[in-house]
Amino acid sequence: MKKLYASLQFLAVLVLMLAATTTATQAQTYTSLYNFPETNRNNTGIFSQVLAQGRDANLYSTIANGGAHSGGSAYKMTPAGQFTDLYDFCALSGCADGSIPYGGLTLGFDGNFYSTTQVGGSKNAGTVFQMTPAGAVKTLYSFTNGTNGDGSVPPFTVLQAQDGNFYGVAWGQYVGQYGEFFRESRSGTFTVLHQFAYTDGANPNLPTQGTDGNFYGTAQLGGDPTCKCGVVYKLTSSGAITVLHKFTGYPNDGYIPEGILVQAADGNFYGATYKGGAYNLGTVFSISSTGTYKVIYSFGGVTNDGRLPYAGVTQGTDGNLYGTTANGGTKNAGVIFKMPTSGGTATNLYNFCDPSCTPGYYPEAPLVQHTNGKFYSTTTGNSLGGGVFYSLDMGLKPFVGLLNWQGKVGATVEILGQGFTGTTSVTFNGTPAVFNNSSDTYMTATVPAGATTGVVTVTTFTGTMKSNRKFLVTPQILSFDPPQGPVGTQVTINGQSLTQTKGVGFGDTKPAQFTVVNDQEVQAVVPEGAKSGWVGIQTAGGIVTFGNFLVIPGNITFSPTQGPVGTTVTIRGTTFIGATQVTFGGVAATSWQVINDTTIKALVPTGAQTGPVAVTSSSGTGTSTGIFTVTN
Repeated sequence: MKKLYASLQFLAVLVLMLAATTTATQAQTYTSLYNFPETNRNNTGIFSQVLAQGRDANLYSTIANGGAHSGGSAYKMTPAGQFTDLYDFCALSGCADGSIPYGGLTLGFDGNFYSTTQVGGSKNAGTVFQMTPAGAVKTLYSFTNGTNGDGSVPPFTVLQAQDGNFYGVAWGQYVGQYGEFFRESRSGTFTVLHQFAYTDGANPNLPTQGTDGNFYGTAQLGGDPTCKCGVVYKLTSSGAITVLHKFTGYPNDGYIPEGILVQAADGNFYGATYKGGAYNLGTVFSISSTGTYKVIYSFGGVTNDGRLPYAGVTQGTDGNLYGTTANGGTKNAGVIFKMPTSGGTATNLYNFCDPSCTPGYYPEAPLVQHTNGKFYSTTTGNSLGGGVFYSLDMGLKPFVGLLNWQGKVGATVEILGQGFTGTTSVTFNGTPAVFNNSSDTYMTATVPAGATTGVVTVTTFTGTMKSNRKFLVTPQILSFDPPQGPVGTQVTINGQSLTQTKGVGFGDTKPAQFTVVNDQEVQAVVPEGAKSGWVGIQTAGGIVTFGNFLVIPGNITFSPTQGPVGTTVTIRGTTFIGATQVTFGGVAATSWQVINDTTIKALVPTGAQTGPVAVTSSSGTGTSTGIFTVTN
C-alpha cells in the first residue's frame, strides 16, 4: 500500500485558516502562481505540507527533498507567488539539523515557525525545530527511536496549543511501534504523552485542539480488529486517550483517514478518509466531541466526482467545507470541491488538467484560507512536473485571524490580517479593547474587562474585518463566601467574565441553581448530593475551578424527638455519607450507622443530655435546630 502521509490542516487552532479558488459556479477563480522545480528525487518535494501565514502575511512551508544539501528546504511565498528559499536542511555534518521536512510549518505565538523533520538529528530519527522568519534554524529535540522512550520519523508539523506548549505525533521504524503523541514544552522539555497500541490507532495524524482544551485527531490504521481501518481519537493534554470512532470501511464507512480534523463553527469536527464509503473512493465525515459520527459524503457517486482525498477539509468564512481530492474530476487529476457541513452534495470548483496540466495537478495538501479571503495550497504533480503553488478566489471578504483564541481579561491576543495601519478600534464581542498595530499585517490587543466570548472586530478608516472564529474569554473565580455550609447554602462567587455563566458546580460537578448578578458576581445554591471540593463555573469561554468549598452535614431533623437511653432515632438530613460522629447533646453515640446520604440510624447513648443532634464529617459539623429530649 502506498505510504500515506496525512495532509495537515491547521484551521481553527493555530496557524490560521487559508483556502483555495477556482473557475465555476459563483465567481471563483483558480490561479497557478508558482511552479516548483523538480528535485534530485524526480519529484517536486511537494506533498501534504501545510502552509502557515506569517505575521508579514506571507505563506511559509517546506519542501521534503532537494535543496542545496538534498535534505529538503523551507521557503517563503508571497500571496502573489514570489518564492524565497529560507533554509536548506542537512547543512550540518551528519544532518544534525534534520532532513526531509515533510510536514510544512506552524506559526508560533512568538512569531517564529515550528515543525519537524523525518530523519536527521543526533540519532538520525528526526527532529523538532524552530525557524525564524529570516530562516535561522534551531533544533529543539532529536528523536532517538526508542532510546528515550520516544518514536521517530515524525511526518507532520506540530501544533501550538493554547497553553503555549507544542504537541505533535511521531510514527516509528520497527515492528510494534504504532506511533506516539508528544509534547515539547515552552521550556524545551520533551515528553511522550501517549504510545498508540494499535487497538486505539496506529500511524496517527496530527490532531487539532478543540474548544474544550482536548485534542481530536485520527489514526490511519488500527482500531477495529477486522477492518483495521483507523480511528478517531480524543486525547487530553496529559495523554489520556478515548477512541471516539473505529472506521469499518466500505460500503458504509470510510477508512484510512487523512489530514487534520477541523472543528467547525457548529462545534463538530470534520475530516476525510482516503478510501471507503459507498463507492470505496473516500468520504467526508462529521463527529462530535462525544463520538456521534456520520458519513456526510461518499466520493464517486456522480460523473466527474472527486476521488481519493489526501487532505482533510477546511471551513471557509462562508461556513462551507473546502477540500481537494488527488484523483477524479474531468481528467482524473484531482479536483477542488466545496460542500455544506450537512453534506449531501459536493460542488467541483476546479478540475485539474482541464484543459491543461500546466496549472498543476494531483493535489495532496490541505487548503488554507488567508486573511485576505483567498484560499491557497499546492499540488504534488509527478516526475514530469505539475507541482504548483496556487490560489482560489471565491470572492470571500478579508477577515482577521486569531493566533491565540482563548484567554482571560488582561491577556494579549495576537491578530493577523491586513490594513492594520488604519485601525481605529478593536472590540471583543462589542467591548472596546486597547490595541497595538505593530504593522499593517500584525497587531495585538488586550482582552478588556467586561468582554464576553464572541467575534473580534477590527475597524479601520475604510471598513471592518471580523475574526474567522470566536475568541473565548476564560472566566475567573477570585473568591467565594461562605467557605462552607450544608446543602441549600447560598454562596456568593466573585470573579471576572461571569456574564455568560451557563453552569455552576460544587466538588463533583453537581449542577447548582444560580443567578448571574453581574460580570463579577454569581450567586449559587449548594445542590443536593454535592461534595466538598472546588467551586466551578462554566461559561461560553470555558471552565474554571477554584478553592475548596466544604459541604458539611446539614438540614438535620430526627424522629422521635424524645426518649430514654437506648432509643432508636432516625436522623434525616444531607451529606451524611462520610460521617465520622453522631452526638446527642454533645455526647457521642456508640451505636450508629449511615444508611444513605440522607439517613442515619442511632441509639441514644448512655450519658446523653437533652440538646441538639449533631453529625460530623471530615468537612465539618452540622447541628439540628431542634432539641432531642432525653427522658428517664
